[in-house]
Amino acid sequence: MEHITLLIGIVIVTALVFDFTNGFHDTANAMATTISTGALGPRVAVAMSAVLNLVGAFLSVEVAKTISGGIIDEDSGIRPEVIFAGLVGAILWNLVTWLAGLPSSSSHALFGGLIGATVVSVGLDGVNGDAIVMKVLIPAVAAPVVAGIATVAATRLTYRLGRGRSSEDTAKGYRAGQIASAALVSLAHGTNDAQKTMGVITLALVTGGVVAPDSDPPLWVIVSAGLAIALGTYLGGWRIIRTMGKGITDIQPPQGFAAQTGAATVILASSHIGFALSTTQVCSGAVMGAGVGRKGAVVRWSTAGRMVLAWVLTLPAAGLVAGGAALLADQGNAGITAVAVLAVLACGAIWALSRRKPVDHTNVNEVGAHEPVGAVTAALRSVAPPPAGAKPSAPESAAETAPQGGVAEHTPKQTPTPAAASSTTR
Repeated sequence: MEHITLLIGIVIVTALVFDFTNGFHDTANAMATTISTGALGPRVAVAMSAVLNLVGAFLSVEVAKTISGGIIDEDSGIRPEVIFAGLVGAILWNLVTWLAGLPSSSSHALFGGLIGATVVSVGLDGVNGDAIVMKVLIPAVAAPVVAGIATVAATRLTYRLGRGRSSEDTAKGYRAGQIASAALVSLAHGTNDAQKTMGVITLALVTGGVVAPDSDPPLWVIVSAGLAIALGTYLGGWRIIRTMGKGITDIQPPQGFAAQTGAATVILASSHIGFALSTTQVCSGAVMGAGVGRKGAVVRWSTAGRMVLAWVLTLPAAGLVAGGAALLADQGNAGITAVAVLAVLACGAIWALSRRKPVDHTNVNEVGAHEPVGAVTAALRSVAPPPAGAKPSAPESAAETAPQGGVAEHTPKQTPTPAAASSTTR
């Protein structure tokens, strides 16, 4: 076995940077609905999620083995610089979608980056097509659909069980249920997403001759990957939390509980069998299912459409960036240095752009911060009122309650009596 070279060290550091971006990019998966309903404060929520992500990293290595020895052929001539280029593509796509507030898949960004860099440097023979189809593409399509359908059923069952009881009576129980289910999602996220970085680092160690092929991740790899994703989670991807918690649909505590429970079940099941699915897609599908499952709630399909478009673009976009980085890195040390410098400059530019309209724990739940609801949504709500006992959600913008003249009005919380209505008209 060889010692860790400078290049492998650079790859390891870059992988941990990706793991960090994965953490703050995916915080919304576990905590967006909990924060949006007020079950937990923003800072407490991300701190709890960070700790459980770290714990989850130690529970399984099946997903890590899928990446280190499944998607990419270890014996095809993969070199550390190829992995470095793939990670650069994944990091940049993560940051671009974070800037846009889109909950895209960090997992698919990683897969796309590795595939693109491998195809450019080694050729199609370096990619295991069957593994990509069976363990990446099929779960990518099936997981959000399964999570969505399960959450529709769970949401309707939850409201049916609570029918006839006021929201004040059930608030405490749903708050506890949301906290427990959010904790389960965070734990599940650690068992799935932290392992992807473990798999990449292990792949780099294999290509450098540091560990034997088909090896499990060393303990220090597990610890470092778990710490990196936990730190990223604690910092909180507030832009994506805003979109997930407020931009897709209006989440009430029963919906949040149902969405998080359904998502955690799907993620844990996939981790057990080694499916490296996207936790973002699962949780987003569950949130949309929660919106469909509650009478009177309307999913903002334009936001959902942009999100799905980002999912579709993730693999090819990250692959194209990684392929360009691989072409440059193949030129030797000067090329690797150029890739590193360009990546740092691009990350700095994205960060500077994000400071123009910062989003943090103080304004993540601002009313009107997400896509306004227009006339179609208002009409749908009028014919499909929320169930008895559920609190009506506050209007997202003045457009939701504005009359024909365009001046916003305050919508009364209770239907006025005929006498009151008559006096109002006079």
